Amino acid sequence: MDLICAYVSARHYMIARYDLHSDRNFDFVVTSDWPFDLVKTLGASLVNAHARNSEFRRCLAAFEPSFIEGDPSHPFPAGLSRRICLLPYNSGEARMVLLLLFEEGVFLSHDRLRDAALACAYHTAYFPDITARSGLVADLTDREIECLSWIGEGKTSDEIAVIIGISRNTVNNYITSIMNKTGAKTRSEAVAFAVRNRII
Repeated sequence: MDLICAYVSARHYMIARYDLHSDRNFDFVVTSDWPFDLVKTLGASLVNAHARNSEFRRCLAAFEPSFIEGDPSHPFPAGLSRRICLLPYNSGEARMVLLLLFEEGVFLSHDRLRDAALACAYHTAYFPDITARSGLVADLTDREIECLSWIGEGKTSDEIAVIIGISRNTVNNYITSIMNKTGAKTRSEAVAFAVRNRII
């Protein structure tokens, strides 16, 4: 990580897995050299906000740097800019985000930031314990998770069929399978289960 930070002129880094984010503890943090108070306050809120994005937005944002201004109430170390860079990326089936802090007045290259996210994705892939799917997600297929995501957006079976390009009957079969695997009795319960467990 020191090489990656030097390459993009970053002072501090945090890598977090936002598809398993939990408000109760800090198991979403993979590695970080941020001060703990900053991880506890700002890091947790940024990862939580990123985890709430729809699957569609997550796909569009992959490997694209975005910047957020840190709140003045957060305890930033002296000399650091309050501008935080978020670089979401996928490593295997895991959804990760690299958060970088910079010194004041540093010029940033978008190409180098994308390179950093790509290097992190390749490096993270060497650690299967980090990138493995959670047991809750492992039972659901990618297509079932996609259907569940669209149900969460308020789409009907007919609308999902048109969006995905499959028949309404196939969508209903996926929904039945989702409900069996999650133990939900209704679509709303299945969506609530998925949101609680950070599946969508």
